[in-house]
Amino acid sequence: MNKTIPEVTTANTSGLLQNTPETQRKAIIALLLGGLLISCSPILVRFAETGPIVTAFWRLALAVIPMLILNNRMKHGADQVKPNSLADIAILAVPGILIGLELVVWHISLTMTSVANSTLIVNLSPIFVALGGWLFLKQKISKIFVSGLALAIVGVLILKGGPDLSGHSSLKGDAVALIAAILYAAYILMLGFTRRRFSTSTIMLCTTISATLTILPLALIFETQYFPLTLFGWFIVCALAWMTQAAGQSLITFAIAWLPVAFSSLTLLIQPVVAAILAWVLLSEPLSIWQICGGLVVIAGIMQARRG
Repeated sequence: MNKTIPEVTTANTSGLLQNTPETQRKAIIALLLGGLLISCSPILVRFAETGPIVTAFWRLALAVIPMLILNNRMKHGADQVKPNSLADIAILAVPGILIGLELVVWHISLTMTSVANSTLIVNLSPIFVALGGWLFLKQKISKIFVSGLALAIVGVLILKGGPDLSGHSSLKGDAVALIAAILYAAYILMLGFTRRRFSTSTIMLCTTISATLTILPLALIFETQYFPLTLFGWFIVCALAWMTQAAGQSLITFAIAWLPVAFSSLTLLIQPVVAAILAWVLLSEPLSIWQICGGLVVIAGIMQARRG
């Protein structure tokens, strides 16, 4: 797989950073940390006091606050491209629409199937990302990467339950989670496209706003309880907004400028491993020997893909 991102202008995307091996190491660290933060989101959604769509709305709406602060602090830094036309705004809005729809669909799936199951299926998105990156971003995919992807997918299937693939799942919930996986793949691919030109802070602010506006009418139409009932409920949506959405997605967006989108999405398969562990600890969802072995296989697949 190509070790560099396609046609990225570093002055426009990251200020003083150059695309060096050291920068790529920092990007991998940012990617893994972002993945770990996002891994907490399914557990937080389960504890939310509002419905899945309203929870997704607050997750995004409250995330606008740190995004505004970040964008304001960054505007006096190194030269960065700002959206200056309707076409630029439209390009930046598309990832937001995709992630907004993905969050709604994923949150709904979390109410229909187990946390581990939903998270695992959603994180099959690297299959679609690798295909899309090859078709639309002209990113080469090596045999080593394909073998690592295959190994990671096998790990996901093992983690899903080994021989008993039905586990604690719901067929309808699994189907909804698969739709979320496709939407998330499209989101990652659009991030790879927009990061060729715009900075992390600009992308995150615009996509968060557009995602919030995408979810708002859905929340108003399909749900009736619009606010958390307790301080604990507000803590949950604030954690979703500031920890998983603002911090987690910003770290991933930053990393995608320096890493191929196919590898970036594959590394995020660490999420179902962490989510399964958290669900076992906090929600008493069983964690079998198959899931433990599957998690180790996923990690081995990621390491193999990195060699490519």
